[in-house]
Amino acid sequence: MAGSVFGTIFRITTWGESHGKAVGVTVDGCPAGIPLDEGQVQAYLDRRKPGQSRFATARREGDQVELLSGVFEGKTTGTPIAMMVRNTDPRSRDYELIRDVYRPGHGDYGFDAKYGFRDYRGGGRASARETVGRVAAGAVACRFLAQYGVEIRAYTKSIGDVEIDPGRFDLACRDQNPLCMPDPVAAAKAAEYLNRLIKEQDSAGGVVECIIDGVPAGLGEPVFDKLDACLAKAVMSIGAVKGFEVGDGFAAARSRGSENNDGFYTGSDGVVRKKTNHSGGILGGISDGGAIVFRAAFKPTPSIARLQQTVNRAGENVDIAIKGRHDPVVVPRAVVVVEAMAALTVADLLLAHRCARAAER
Repeated sequence: MAGSVFGTIFRITTWGESHGKAVGVTVDGCPAGIPLDEGQVQAYLDRRKPGQSRFATARREGDQVELLSGVFEGKTTGTPIAMMVRNTDPRSRDYELIRDVYRPGHGDYGFDAKYGFRDYRGGGRASARETVGRVAAGAVACRFLAQYGVEIRAYTKSIGDVEIDPGRFDLACRDQNPLCMPDPVAAAKAAEYLNRLIKEQDSAGGVVECIIDGVPAGLGEPVFDKLDACLAKAVMSIGAVKGFEVGDGFAAARSRGSENNDGFYTGSDGVVRKKTNHSGGILGGISDGGAIVFRAAFKPTPSIARLQQTVNRAGENVDIAIKGRHDPVVVPRAVVVVEAMAALTVADLLLAHRCARAAER
């Protein structure tokens, strides 16, 4: 199976299946000398692990990371960094009833059509459990980016039709509620909405917004490897993501050039800045020095207990009610996954940026 490698210089390979013995990642290309230990990686994994609230799957996984290589005396050595998380609470029996049935909203049918085989236990390689490796690698990328003053913060912008109010935005509140919303009022309303859906055996989608501060002007390439194109590929590779936008995004299509253009000015410190940030920090595929702002739209969790129509491998029409332990909304646990993919993208392009000129800057 191809497609498990991401990045050019700062490159990762994720491995493992939802109900296999373990999942993990190998990070190659991380420079030597970056302070790193298991605790720093664990802090990121703890943000995505299951079983933390009634709005997440009840699967009980500690997601304890084992740092196997690439670190010596608390710093990266420049060699491949291997990390593993053992699966301790799979319940494969929950999936016996769908062994030969294609779940609506899942990749089952396409996977089977491509390979003539599928691991039906929780989705196998196509499971969201694969993101454990992404988050572990993203933690390493964030440690590298910290050396350059780059900070990445993502949060839940909306769940269903409940959206945060910019006037109440407080990032400190993000980690104080199970929905990762930086607005306590919106978080309470979203919780009420999800409770109703749970009773109705249904699920919800939502939007994650991410802000990247500290990225210097000049990252990205002007043609195929545009910074926004690379971010789009990274974020769209996350399961359940169905939409991506940068800056004003689709709203820019309804505005005028005079409204959408960001005026430049030189500050008293001699640094070129923008008066507004409709571009979301990217112009011509290259970072413009402003905060990079993007959003990812996640579809509702497809695994629901409500009766649905589908077909089996024999082509027969059947009904299905999916059992097992599933998130009624994937957005809160996906917040840190979005941060991870953003960090991996920026880290890779930052290393490439250092080769853009022959002379040092």
